[in-house]
Formats: sequence, C-alpha cells, structure tokens
Amino acid sequence: MITLNAKQRTTLGRLTNTLREKDIIPAVVYGPGEKNASIEIDSKEFIKVLKEAGESSLIELSIDGEKSKRSVLIHDMQRDPVSNSIIHIDFFQASLKEEVEVAIPLVFEGVSFAVKDLGANLVKNMTEIEVKALPQNLPHEIKVDLSLLKEIGSHILVKDLKVASNVEILKKPEEIVVSATAVEKIEEELATAVEEDVTKVEKVEKDKKEDDVVPEIKEAKK
Repeated sequence: MITLNAKQRTTLGRLTNTLREKDIIPAVVYGPGEKNASIEIDSKEFIKVLKEAGESSLIELSIDGEKSKRSVLIHDMQRDPVSNSIIHIDFFQASLKEEVEVAIPLVFEGVSFAVKDLGANLVKNMTEIEVKALPQNLPHEIKVDLSLLKEIGSHILVKDLKVASNVEILKKPEEIVVSATAVEKIEEELATAVEEDVTKVEKVEKDKKEDDVVPEIKEAKK
C-alpha cells in the first residue's frame, strides 16, 4: 500500500489560499466512527501518489503527530476551473471490514483486428465501471483487451471483464463495454437521429403556427 505524508492543518477558511501559493493542498479526512482531521499535503508528493494509486486504491495516510496510519480512499478532489490544479481533497477513512462501492477506470489495451484491418470504428460505451469490494481489495484499474474484437460487429461485454473473485461488478453482465462497429452503421444512425430531430422541429413549428391563428368570430345576425 502506498504511503502519503500529511501534516495537521491550522490554516482554515479563506486563508487556505496562502497554502496553495506554497504548493500545499488543504484536505480533510473523515469516516464513520473516526475523528475528522484537517490536514495539508505537499502538492508534488500527492500528484506522484495519485499517478501510482489512482483514485480507487487504498492509501496509507501518515499524519504528523498521529501514532498510527489511516487507510483512506480519495473521495473527492476539487480543481481550479482555470488552471485545473487540485485545490482541495476529501479523504474517506473506510472500514477494512465493510465493502464499498467505487468507480474503477477501464484501461483499453491491445489492437483490434476489426478496427486496424477491416476499417471498423471503435465505440467505447464505458470508461469506468462501478464495483463493490473491501477497500483493500479494490483494483487500481480494470483492463479491457481490444484484441478480442476480431470482426465488425463484435463486442466486449461486462461479463468478459476479468476481476478478482472478491470484487463484484455492479453492472448487468450483458451490457456492452466496447464494440467494433461498421462506419456505415454509425453514419446511418447519425442520419436517422438528425432526421428525427428535423421532423420534431417541423412539427413544433407547425403546431405553433396553428396556435397563433386567431379564430374568426362572426357576428350573429340580428
């Protein structure tokens, strides 16, 4: 398990901007039955740990002044809308005896014969997938072998994904993860979608014109 060092944080509220100017990220740790803690983390060290562990793997958080390390998951990361740099982190201290539900990233590897040699389009229906497991059993990633896509129209289903027996995937087994689709079929689907949208717009405009017509009221003959 990867260890991340942290310090107790006394700088709170708007003053945390002074930490960010020093490449320090303010963060909090919380969990059921655990004492909440405001901490600060070196930005460069966290980026390194994030690359190795990802957002779904358990991390050992070593907080200055605490005797034992905390086993945590990255629950949330806030980013600056302009620079995209991480400005705050929420760590969740999960019980190692209770299962948690986490979205695990899918890593597509290998080369599809259908795409490379037959000219098919690679259509990814998912880029991550929800699983349930004990925190210490959560996978860092789930690999998807694209070499299984040998023909146009072939696909990889959720049930084809390889995970450990102590990890449960929370998607229906028959859902399509990725497929090799004929270019003509995609163009046909797009054309159909555009045609349907145009038809809907024309109908709305027609109905609007009919609603705008003021009915002629004839005076009753005296």
